[in-house]
Amino acid sequence: MPQIRITLTMTDILSTLRAKSAQRHRPAELLTAHLADTRAAAAQLQRRVGRLNAAEEIFDGSFWTAVELAGLTHDGGKIPDGFQRMLAGRIRSWGERHEVASLGFLPSLIDDPGLLSWVATAVATHHRALTGQTGRDLETLYAGGTADELADRLGPVDPQAVWALETWLHETATRAGLPVTASQDHDGLTTTQLVTSAHRVLEEVLDRWTIRVGPEEGLAAVLLQGAVTLADHLSSAHQALSALQPLDAAFRPLLENQFAARGRTLRKHQLQAADTTAHLLLRGPTGSGKTEAALLWAARQVVDIMAADGGVPRVFFTLPYLSSINAMARRLGETLGAPEAVGVAHSRAASYHLTAAIAPEDGEEEQEDGAPCRVDAATKALSRAAATKLFHESVRVGTPYQLLRAALAGPAHSGILVDAANSVFILDELHAYDARRLGYILASARLWERLGGRIAVLSATLPGVLAGLFEDTLTGQTALLDTPDLDLPTRHLLHTRGHHLTAPAALEEIRQRLAQNESVLVIANNVAHALELYAELAPAVRARNGEDAALLLHSRFRRTDRSRIEKKIANRFGTAAPDAQHTRGPGLLVATQVVEVSLDVDFDVLFTSAAPLEALLQRFGRINRIGARPPADVIVHHPAWTTRRRQSGEYADGIYPREPVETAWHILTRHEGQAVDESDATGWLDEVYATPWGAQWRDEVLERRDSFDRAFLQFRYPFEDRTALSETFDELFDGTEAILAADRDLYAAALAEAGDDHQAAGRLLADEYLIPMPHWAGPLSRYERELKIHIIDGDYDPDHGLLAVHGPPQQAYQPGEVL
Repeated sequence: MPQIRITLTMTDILSTLRAKSAQRHRPAELLTAHLADTRAAAAQLQRRVGRLNAAEEIFDGSFWTAVELAGLTHDGGKIPDGFQRMLAGRIRSWGERHEVASLGFLPSLIDDPGLLSWVATAVATHHRALTGQTGRDLETLYAGGTADELADRLGPVDPQAVWALETWLHETATRAGLPVTASQDHDGLTTTQLVTSAHRVLEEVLDRWTIRVGPEEGLAAVLLQGAVTLADHLSSAHQALSALQPLDAAFRPLLENQFAARGRTLRKHQLQAADTTAHLLLRGPTGSGKTEAALLWAARQVVDIMAADGGVPRVFFTLPYLSSINAMARRLGETLGAPEAVGVAHSRAASYHLTAAIAPEDGEEEQEDGAPCRVDAATKALSRAAATKLFHESVRVGTPYQLLRAALAGPAHSGILVDAANSVFILDELHAYDARRLGYILASARLWERLGGRIAVLSATLPGVLAGLFEDTLTGQTALLDTPDLDLPTRHLLHTRGHHLTAPAALEEIRQRLAQNESVLVIANNVAHALELYAELAPAVRARNGEDAALLLHSRFRRTDRSRIEKKIANRFGTAAPDAQHTRGPGLLVATQVVEVSLDVDFDVLFTSAAPLEALLQRFGRINRIGARPPADVIVHHPAWTTRRRQSGEYADGIYPREPVETAWHILTRHEGQAVDESDATGWLDEVYATPWGAQWRDEVLERRDSFDRAFLQFRYPFEDRTALSETFDELFDGTEAILAADRDLYAAALAEAGDDHQAAGRLLADEYLIPMPHWAGPLSRYERELKIHIIDGDYDPDHGLLAVHGPPQQAYQPGEVL
């Protein structure tokens, strides 16, 4: 009877302790429920990731044990009266850090000093950095104080709550099979002992991690932090990790059956990729089946990793452009027959899911016109994007940028490292990255290999120098697969013109092709030239073939207008099955670089400004795309050499450095009038990179790779605050966005459309008014705090895009300066 009375008393006490306050859409959460769920999430994460060889030696085989114990204890410090009163809404803020108080429970729970140190490290760092410059780190907040001062700061703590939680922690850990003290050989922690232990353990943690450590220990520390914070986030969101990986041993027969249904069989290089157990460099022209080969390779790696380390390996497919990412996500979902296993990992993932929500599900609310409820669709889109942020899906399509953010480490980003461990990476379209970004990707690939990963690089244009850079970066064996034996049709006939794309002679030649009712693609290097060409050519095309026969596309459109234009482009010029009935609609598309990889289109003829060879080959790929017709004309025009504001040297049309464009031009003129054999592209690219410019490019890539590795990926101070670097990453990869002053009220109305209970959904709905801008264009805008958005005073037309921005004279926007 006395034991029953004690148990009931403990239960009653614990039932009063909360981990989270009640919110609009969720009730308050018990502290013990959250701690138990976090430990369970840690165990689930172990089953998902498998053995972490990069950490187990440092941990003497107890990495996941430390993660579970830290998950179980991480929020124990929420029992002080001040924290509980804050959750109840009786005070505005407690003002102290609960993770510091949580440390006090550990010494009576864990005997092993080494294990205790690791668990304490994870508990202390699951929300805040240990050191930093912002004044919010634990060293600044607590170092140098006495235990008595800490007691005063934490305030009153119910002794019964300390006893009850300590008892519960021992019992729960024991039931889970965790190595904790066999029994309590004392009467239980007092409040004083709790605070004294917390003070001592925090000092030990600070002493250990405020000094420089080796790269192996630093990486293991960040992996620990990532695992605990990810388990905490999964518990808080009441989310689970998917154990479905469709890219496994069953994928090859699935793909073979799909091919057989279309009268096809796997090609030689696809079979070779399926049997490759090393890293992979795959070179092949458009239409050679590189994507299927890469997926077959990935399935083999998944099987091997599972056999070696357990878990459910993730597969990452990276691309540089959002539109190609979205298209690849849809394609993979269809190919795998498991769209729920495919996530979209980029900064606008929620917008992708919103666009995909084209029909209401059973029982969902509809608008008056019968369309799906915008608010409901936005809310669901946000939920799907949030699941991807918690690494739910096992196949993810995104930008390398999302993975590179792991370099920022800390509570916000270290989970990316854990998720990347024992994973498979397919890197596509690397030609799109400049030397700096490519260097960062190489450095990250080296880290992924350290974490047990396998890497593949796909390209239609893989020069020897790039293949060599990857082989030198990775320590494991790398296989290079070519596709020389493919009997692919010759698609293009090359021509060069010594005059500029905007010259009268060029305009006359374009008009002649349009007059023959051909579908004509014109690609300019900058927006100013695109606008000029469109103004000259479009009116006659519209008069002859209809309003939608002449279209303009560049990167400075509102999102809603760009989506509308891209849909029109797809309807008129999209790739179709090569049958006798298929004819493309006659018409004109004038575009900038955005068309190189973002649209699946098929035109009769190309007129383009000269550009780097990789970009030109991508542009060529939009002509006679499926090779169903005789070789089609691709006509390259000499660029204008101009300067750029605040930069030295000359640039092709103000965009591309002169040296590689000029070398490409000389190569093209040598092949004037010849059919372009895509197998020759590698030799052409090798010639470009054999120049002094190519040597300089290679040196810059290596310097960027090694400096990024030293500065970010050695984790010598693993718990130092890196949040100040987050904006730098955003500038490097994402740019920024703004709305027009004329759209300000419409934007505000869209924000309010979902109401106060769905503010995130409202912001997603308002995204249709956003215009992409480079980060350097920030001075052209003003930031409105009420709407949390940059606003520009600009001239804009729905069919022409952003024409000008009115700002200070020294910052005025010139369309030719911005891609």
